[in-house]
Amino acid sequence: MGETLLSGLLRSGHPVDGLVITERRADRAAELTEKYGVRVLDNAEAAALADTLLLVVKPQDMGALLAEIHDEVAEDNLVVSLAAGITTTFLESRLPAGRAVVRVMPNTPALVDQGMAAVSAGSHCSPAQLQQAQTLLAATGKVVDVPEKLQDAVTAISGSGPAYIFYVVEAMIEAGVVLGMPRTTATELVVQTLFGAATMIKETGQHPTVLREQVTSPGGTTAAALRTLDDHKVRAAFITAMEAAARRSAELAGD
Repeated sequence: MGETLLSGLLRSGHPVDGLVITERRADRAAELTEKYGVRVLDNAEAAALADTLLLVVKPQDMGALLAEIHDEVAEDNLVVSLAAGITTTFLESRLPAGRAVVRVMPNTPALVDQGMAAVSAGSHCSPAQLQQAQTLLAATGKVVDVPEKLQDAVTAISGSGPAYIFYVVEAMIEAGVVLGMPRTTATELVVQTLFGAATMIKETGQHPTVLREQVTSPGGTTAAALRTLDDHKVRAAFITAMEAAARRSAELAGD
């Protein structure tokens, strides 16, 4: 996700000399420098230099990172965290008093500038600083402002959401193969169907139920398939799965 944001900012016209990154692995740092021409510093140096700090680490590594940069975060800095489950309260408690923080849950379609990021402001973040964070994230897709109490639900729906879609796509492709279709043909059919269906939802503004009913003729093939899905409680399984993801997101804050 760190490289995704970096490449998105550069594609959106952000000057490379206005960016610095950190990277623990020397070989990876050299790769990023060669690819993007960006400077690589250590964590404390980067924190001391930057006005806006984007923290893109695993949740279990956040505490150590905050301890490392604590003394370098200035009063007018903005700290933006993209770590799942890490609350603004956690961030604020490990930074100097009064520092502005923003919690973000992005997702991987940001890699193709079609990401969905949800942002929540901490207690010391001004509207202007929240807008600043939104503008940065808009380089890789859409951004929505949500109350922080909804961030675990956001994680379950859009943060983890691409994996659910890929899971369904895998199953549909396998079904095509089982039915005698070449895998490449099945893949093309499924991917374009997914793209077309998503575009219909977005551009028509109609509820998915209405669009589904338009495809479902009484006693037809679609009705037979949907009945089978209902018999296997697929809808309930999806809801239960997302509830599990939301619970795990909440647990990460305490791990």
